[in-house]
Amino acid sequence: MTASGDSFDVVVIGSGSAACSAALRAAKGGLRVVILEKSEKVGGTSAMSGSGIWIPANHVARRDGIADSREEALEYIRGASPLGWAETEDGLWQAFVENGPKMLAFLEENTPLDLRIIDEPDPMVEVSGGKTVGRMVSPMPLSRNLLGPLGRHLRRSTLPHQFTYQEIVGHDVYHHPIRAGLALWPKLLRRVLGNSGGQGTALMTGLIRGCLDAGVTIRRATPVTALVTGDTGEVTGVEVEVDGVRSTIAAGRGVVIASGGFEWNEGLYGEHFPGPKDRIGTPRTNTGDGQRMAAAIGAKLDRMDQANIYPCLPTRYEGRPHGMPMTFQAEPHSIIVNRHGARFVSESDYNIGEHLNAHDPDTGMPMHLPAWLIADHRFLGTSLPFRWYQSYEKGWVKKAPTLDALAAQIGLPADALEATVARFNAMLREAGRDTEFGRGESAWEAYKNHAAGGTLTGLEAAAAKGLGTIEKGPFLAMSMNLSTIGTKGGARTNARAQVLREDGSIIAGLYAAGLAMANPFGTRAVGAGTTIGPNMTWGYIAAETMLTDNRG
Repeated sequence: MTASGDSFDVVVIGSGSAACSAALRAAKGGLRVVILEKSEKVGGTSAMSGSGIWIPANHVARRDGIADSREEALEYIRGASPLGWAETEDGLWQAFVENGPKMLAFLEENTPLDLRIIDEPDPMVEVSGGKTVGRMVSPMPLSRNLLGPLGRHLRRSTLPHQFTYQEIVGHDVYHHPIRAGLALWPKLLRRVLGNSGGQGTALMTGLIRGCLDAGVTIRRATPVTALVTGDTGEVTGVEVEVDGVRSTIAAGRGVVIASGGFEWNEGLYGEHFPGPKDRIGTPRTNTGDGQRMAAAIGAKLDRMDQANIYPCLPTRYEGRPHGMPMTFQAEPHSIIVNRHGARFVSESDYNIGEHLNAHDPDTGMPMHLPAWLIADHRFLGTSLPFRWYQSYEKGWVKKAPTLDALAAQIGLPADALEATVARFNAMLREAGRDTEFGRGESAWEAYKNHAAGGTLTGLEAAAAKGLGTIEKGPFLAMSMNLSTIGTKGGARTNARAQVLREDGSIIAGLYAAGLAMANPFGTRAVGAGTTIGPNMTWGYIAAETMLTDNRG
């Protein structure tokens, strides 16, 4: 039995960054807003994230004297995105470029967030319109105590949120955790004592505090089971189920689906991402509820084969196996090979996930998987954290005294693997660089590998680019298949975040944002932070549309 519940102007499904951006903007516009979170914890995937926020031409960069323009941003996005995407996404790109800076300034003005520029270039900065710095921001630490009793329900992360994003990058915490800890210990101690965190902890603390101050109602453990529609198909509210009791909550202006991805829905995930998988690094509540509910009332689902695919180290979260996103695959003395024993991508490519997820156009099956990271024993000496986290998954790191024995152990053709390694080693000795895939050559890869300059040759030049030969046993192999930190497919929207039917008509009263929408960037990230930045922007756009289109 379904009982009639209360009513709001706006119902937001989910409590991550897209959801809170929508809720805050709507509430500051004078609307009565409720956030409905199915979990006991708030913050969603964003609370677990590194909180890199990619917004071109933003006010933080302008404040720091960094020049950028929306025209350059759009030129870059068009040049860096996959061929053919502009046909359906260009209008959404334009809306993002127009509204992203407004959204970011609004959030900093109406929350405790203190945003700072991160010294990172665009991953494809060589593309026209790319920038070496200024488009990536992240928050300074905030105390969970700002949330009062709700603070203990803020979702925790597998990442070290006692550090800020800039500290992680600047102090190279992955390679030098002890040195970083010694350098930053007074700050780290204050944060521990103050119950503070950076990255996703700071982002969601600030956004949720802003929502609370604006009068947004937040209900935890309130799963939405269905969208409620009127006589002409418009969305008028939602159905929820709490403690076995179903009720409806009316939404006078609209419902925003910001419920996350579907990577923990085994059937749906397997359907759209066939092939071997390694780990998932998001909350287990990301089961595609929003996608299912939107489809049930006739919404078009699109870009369901797109995701934030990035290498994850094994760890545990809430007592179960989990993934922690980390760039571990680009260490010296290692390469990545496909099931044929051949390299197919620069191991430092920021969009390595796009290559791992490449599909045969005829069969629809993965082109490269299963893939493997191949290394010699020196790989293990590059990072203390790697040695710690690899222990969470017994048997993941496989060892053998020779490449031939390693190939037999993991099912690769030995002659192909040995030839690939020999060619890689010869390249480094003779050319001092990766002449096949340009590893360490781009501005992004040089930055990430802390590449040194100079007029070096041979192996010294290769080492300066973060490269090293693979020749000293025992040899290692680790699976390098799909690891996901959020699918990016869902309800197709227009440039105003309104959900569309298959025929392109608008479903009145329904909006989508974040990982629950058909993301206009997809798997290919044109900037570090091309998940959270656009997600928050689409939440903001949804609220702006509701404030403009008064339905009642």
